[in-house]
Amino acid sequence: MERGPHRRRSIARLLEGAVVGEQVVVTGWVKTSRFSKNVSFVHVFDGSTDKTVQVVLDEALALAYKAELGVGAAVRVQGEWAASPGGEQSVEIKAHEVQIVGASDPSTYPLQKKRTTLEHLRTIAHLRSRTNLHQAVVRARDAISWHIHRYFHEHGFRWIHTPIITGSDAEGAGELFEVRAGDKPEGFFGKRTFLTVSGQLEVECFAQSHTDVYTFGPTFRAENSNTARHAAEFWMIEPEMAFADLDDVIALAEDFVRTVTQRVMADLPGDFELFDKRCPECGAYRPKEACKECGFDGPGVVASLQAALAEPFARVTFHEAVAILQQVDRAWEYPVGPHESLQAEHERYLAEEHFGRPVFITNYPREQKAFYMRVDEGGETVSATDLLVPRIGEMIGGSQREERLDMLLEQMERHQVEQEELWWYLDLRRWGSTPHGGFGLGLERMVLWMTGVQNIRDVLPFPRTPGHAEF
Repeated sequence: MERGPHRRRSIARLLEGAVVGEQVVVTGWVKTSRFSKNVSFVHVFDGSTDKTVQVVLDEALALAYKAELGVGAAVRVQGEWAASPGGEQSVEIKAHEVQIVGASDPSTYPLQKKRTTLEHLRTIAHLRSRTNLHQAVVRARDAISWHIHRYFHEHGFRWIHTPIITGSDAEGAGELFEVRAGDKPEGFFGKRTFLTVSGQLEVECFAQSHTDVYTFGPTFRAENSNTARHAAEFWMIEPEMAFADLDDVIALAEDFVRTVTQRVMADLPGDFELFDKRCPECGAYRPKEACKECGFDGPGVVASLQAALAEPFARVTFHEAVAILQQVDRAWEYPVGPHESLQAEHERYLAEEHFGRPVFITNYPREQKAFYMRVDEGGETVSATDLLVPRIGEMIGGSQREERLDMLLEQMERHQVEQEELWWYLDLRRWGSTPHGGFGLGLERMVLWMTGVQNIRDVLPFPRTPGHAEF
């Protein structure tokens, strides 16, 4: 066995440096196996890449290990690289020695060759990361997270770790998970505390000392929603900039989405090839023509992403968006009007059909948005924006924050937000206040958009939704 800090090399690295005739050790799990009289094959994966390594067994090794090399078994194989006559790979491993690290009985292994529904896979979330789709989703989620950090650090933002346990409700919606220790109402901290719904208010403190900052961490909403877009636990990216207005927020959001998306697609060509074979409407396997399940014959996820990034994002005000929707000859499920909130059906129409690309909706009615958003001249709207993208609807919500103390106090009273709980937030407006703003992006929404997966439960490692927290 190799020694030292790199004694085990991933399949991704092994394939990068494969040289015919060179000795090699590969570790991983059996994805498929095929045994015959003369020569037998085992395909091994380890999650580091969308590719597997084909291991060739001679007659003696096949006879010795056939019963143990079932799907799911963990193995260590020693051998040498050999040229592969097959079309899917240029090299394969000619095995000299096989070690069964962890046995797997194929007759009871929950993941079989036949297709398994995503709904069923959610019940075995501890194993579903071994399937092709979930392997690819995990790699995409990892790459997106990495490029998010890379983007902000390249642009001079500092990463701030905001608290997970908080005494305030940033959104003012009251959909909070309360943290309790013992049976006293005031709890462990001497006051009622909750799992955070957003790190925005806290990260604003650091924007007033470090100018450009962001937070990236788990957030929680006790919202009894069973839609494909909502979960009780998810991850949020929230940049905040001092000396900035709404135009600066929109410019940052567009460049951020464009850069991260392009970089992730370039990093994972094999995984995006898999995503592209799925119907972006229903998720059925659709390698070429129209989907046999739902009839969708539009572009796959790759073409959709490329089209979305091909030109600048659109931008309209809320009232302009309402006027567009009112002119559409369609029976909307939810009403459209100047005092009505935009719903997912409206958002998707604007992004997918009317504009055909991402669109920023700006200047929402004051009563529809949170207390901290800056009131526009005239007092009817706020300097807020939502970024709508095809197939998803809202992916980003942002605003210029209200930096004027008198207006913030008026907003808090209007939205019935307790001033005593946010005394420190008001202090930021008393000493050295600046125009500032930022946005929030749910990581899972971005993963859904980039992978074409339809349900948030399938891009979270262990989804938390109403009635479901088994793992």
